[in-house]
Amino acid sequence: MSEERVAFSRLLGEFAVEGGTPEVTIGELIDATRDRAFGAVLLVFAAPNMLPVTPPGFSIVTSLPIMMVAIQLMLGWHELHVPRWLAGRRLPRDKLRTVVERLTPLLRRVERLTRPRLPALVAPLGERLAGAVCLVVGIVLFIPIPFGNTLPGISIGLLGLGLMERDGGLVALFFVGAVLSVVVACAVLMGLFGVGAAAIRATIGG
Repeated sequence: MSEERVAFSRLLGEFAVEGGTPEVTIGELIDATRDRAFGAVLLVFAAPNMLPVTPPGFSIVTSLPIMMVAIQLMLGWHELHVPRWLAGRRLPRDKLRTVVERLTPLLRRVERLTRPRLPALVAPLGERLAGAVCLVVGIVLFIPIPFGNTLPGISIGLLGLGLMERDGGLVALFFVGAVLSVVVACAVLMGLFGVGAAAIRATIGG
């Protein structure tokens, strides 16, 4: 008989509450997510970018771990490898507990809607393709485009949830969001370049 799959919200809640140490490391947090580390890291670092407004340059910081995960997915790695300097970073347990308590209700609602489906999209080949596309979206997120974080953040969050819950439907939505993210980013950049070129021509002509 196969082992019952524990909900991610439950795993996260137990990790935040259990343990007597005042701090936890990022490595310990990743270990606690078991086989869902890829999706968990994507979701955690995509979540801040889902907000319409984030501090300037914030997406540059969050996009780096996302691209790290994307590359490993693309290469077909079965375990998430985190640099030692990052794995050893410490987080206050009380602050982690507060974040988890606020996040858990939303996670539980989403988990009730997810289910294993479209298995081809969460099979090894599908995950490699998703990793390659996620890398592109991560690069888009890295570029400081005005108000350009939300759609890539939502898309990557969908991928994270899809990987954790083995829900190919969410992964399919990620692909749609990824295409839209790239199209919107290209349109915004082309518009900015056009405005810049017009300003230069006006300056030279004037």
